[in-house]
Amino acid sequence: MLGADGLGRTGREIYAALARVGNPCLLVRDPAGRLAVTADPAAAHAAGAAVLAVAPPTLPEQLGAAGFRADHGVRLSYMTGAMANGIASPRMVVALARAGLLASYGAAGVLPDRLDAALAEIRRGVGAAPFVCNLIHSPNELELERATLAACLRHQVRCVEASAFVALTPQIVAYRVSGLRRDRSGRPVASNRVIAKLSRQEVAEHFLRPAPEPIVRALVAAGTVTAEQAELARAMPMADDVTVEADSGGHTDRRPLAVLLPEIIRLRDAVAAELGYRRPPRVGAAGGIGTPAAVLAAFAMGAAYVVTGSVNQSCVESGQSEPAKALLGRAGPTDVDLAPASDMFEIGAEVQVLRSGTMFAGRARRLLEMYRAHDGLEALPAADVEWLERSVLRRPVADVWADTVAYFNRRDPEQIARAEGSPKRRMALVFRWYLGLSSSWAISAAADRVTDYQIWCGPALGAFNEWAAGSYLADVTSRSVVDVADELMLGAAYAARAAALRFAGGYLPAAAAGYRPPADPPAGSVAATLVAGGPVAYRGAA
Repeated sequence: MLGADGLGRTGREIYAALARVGNPCLLVRDPAGRLAVTADPAAAHAAGAAVLAVAPPTLPEQLGAAGFRADHGVRLSYMTGAMANGIASPRMVVALARAGLLASYGAAGVLPDRLDAALAEIRRGVGAAPFVCNLIHSPNELELERATLAACLRHQVRCVEASAFVALTPQIVAYRVSGLRRDRSGRPVASNRVIAKLSRQEVAEHFLRPAPEPIVRALVAAGTVTAEQAELARAMPMADDVTVEADSGGHTDRRPLAVLLPEIIRLRDAVAAELGYRRPPRVGAAGGIGTPAAVLAAFAMGAAYVVTGSVNQSCVESGQSEPAKALLGRAGPTDVDLAPASDMFEIGAEVQVLRSGTMFAGRARRLLEMYRAHDGLEALPAADVEWLERSVLRRPVADVWADTVAYFNRRDPEQIARAEGSPKRRMALVFRWYLGLSSSWAISAAADRVTDYQIWCGPALGAFNEWAAGSYLADVTSRSVVDVADELMLGAAYAARAAALRFAGGYLPAAAAGYRPPADPPAGSVAATLVAGGPVAYRGAA
């Protein structure tokens, strides 16, 4: 409700005007010198007000790159990233795909049989709608990389999210190049899309440039790709999109997005100018994206699209357990910590995890300290062995070693062979038993291991929780990935309009400073359907 003269001056009136993101919003100064807003130029003229600035209509569908939306067949320049071990679950991917959004299945750590079943479930659920499957680089298990790509091709997954790559492998090159063809005008097009997720310039350059010719020649000789596809590969970058991953949950370099994103955009522009690309790869932003302000900041810095991660882990469609989601729902921005990573334990690589409600991070760090200080399990002081068996393993070391041998004899016997003559290597594998199982205890809701839950999480989730407090998104038992996406993007559109008025010198009262999700689920939202007890169609918010 505006004033009698058609102008809005109170915080509530200004908020309402800005929240109607499909209408223009004029910032004016009335004859008394007061700032006000209106959507009607005639009202401003009739009131004798001077127009200071205009916030144009800004819909969520306008944010980011139109090419991203067109190429991937989605309605928003927004994507959900892959959370490993199926936390980014088939249900999550189906929900987002049905709502016209792009989602990546968390295939990392998922063995081939389960992966095949998951992709089949997603394909049945989405029909022809697009979705993505994560392809994590496994330098010690290249067969898993091959199996993942083979499953993608069987299930007509035409886009993979390549993560953790240091250099290109024949597997990812074969997937990319084998999908190259000419369109009706003779121009090269890629049927198999690649979204590369990375945090380093040297890795970005691999994906911004064409496929390496030595690898392509070997693929031609093997009959994997044709000579024509090899020729087309010379003019095509390896990736359609490059996601810049800043401070995030799980493996992270913890680099600020404000530093990393412009750095990779400059590199993209330099490579594109050098090679004369007709359609250079787009650059998106991930890591720390948990509020509308963060979404808008990414777009303002030049991101073509945004990728969310930690905020989705707490949603109803996530493959994470209900007890873990409850912990995530209470997390604040500082309730995260770094802990040794199970897959690269020996070199001290770290993952960012939830600290509140679990003792995993502290216990994992102590294991790394013990590993660095001693040459093997036999060299551990008696007090350390007692702590290890009582508080961490909860079993004799010998029993854990027996389980470790049995596991690697099935999956990678070389690991045991390398440990036979190396007590320190044997100690590392025993410690990795705990580090590896701790995430599965969280996913499976192991009741006797709550204090050992390893829950990958970045500070973005805490920021999201604070923003969503008091709204319908606060309750994780009805928090949907579709609603989260729609509210974040709507909030970013609001923030863009508010920024336009601020840049013109307008003062916005606290009540209108930023968009807030409503207290009750809006009509048409997934949460509203869940509350009503009806079937969820996942067609997005009204």
